[in-house]
Amino acid sequence: MTPLSAVQQKQKQWKLIDLLNWTADYLADKGFENGRLETERLLAHSLNLRRIDLYVNFDRPLIPEELSHFKTLLKRRLEHEPLQYILGETEFYSLPFKVAPGILIPRPETEILVDQVRDVCAEVPENETIHILDVGTGSGCIAIACAHNIPNAEITAVDISEQALEIAQQNAELNGVAEKITFFQQDALNEWKTEYHQKFDVIVSNPPYISAAEYEKLDDEIKNFEPKNALIAGEKGLDFYHNFLFQLKNLLKPNGFVLFEIGETQAESISGFYSSNGYETEIIKDLADKDRILKIKGV
Repeated sequence: MTPLSAVQQKQKQWKLIDLLNWTADYLADKGFENGRLETERLLAHSLNLRRIDLYVNFDRPLIPEELSHFKTLLKRRLEHEPLQYILGETEFYSLPFKVAPGILIPRPETEILVDQVRDVCAEVPENETIHILDVGTGSGCIAIACAHNIPNAEITAVDISEQALEIAQQNAELNGVAEKITFFQQDALNEWKTEYHQKFDVIVSNPPYISAAEYEKLDDEIKNFEPKNALIAGEKGLDFYHNFLFQLKNLLKPNGFVLFEIGETQAESISGFYSSNGYETEIIKDLADKDRILKIKGV
């Protein structure tokens, strides 16, 4: 489709439905798979409306300030900035989350990690407190989903990024679980305070696990916008799993559980590494039948 010239756009009086239809077609022509849905979300966000309101008010004209704001958001999307960063929000485990550039965007496949934590915790009587550690909490999505769904959980969530912790704290308050989670800044691979030694019944993490070679092949939408240190973990993508072992011995209670998200080709290597160090391991597949979670039982 031929885009309107700057003069044509300036002269045209845009109505909601016209702008929605034109932008959806334009995004589709530019290769965006969900052009209409993305247009609805961008337009609703820019006008502070619900998506359904776009159609209820389909004949409403836009004032120049509204059109200018929408065009600014659309330009960012055309540069392949993730929609979640533009909107400043996303959903994870049916809960709302704030996100911002510099913080990893929660992925649907990580919800399986929360499912597994819930399964482990279901074996504990409800009158017993379960101490959970979320390593590399990012937006706080795992910790908050666990806090929301596990009544007897007491959660500690750590991240190396101060910015991530600020957003995670806001998300905990947004979802009404701030009193169940303690956030603090910590490089998970460095020494921990002794007060955390052998404290945790469950340790959960979605760590960096992309190899250097895989990183170069990622879509620009990920590579150019999401934080590299939350994605890449050395030449083979295994650095975190290997290095965290030395902290795990101090942090995990005897017979406690560790649940890691892993790359689909890494299960055998990581499982073998932890098995050779005395841990029981189990590989869990995702809905696409790919290796996705490594479940580890402590000794």
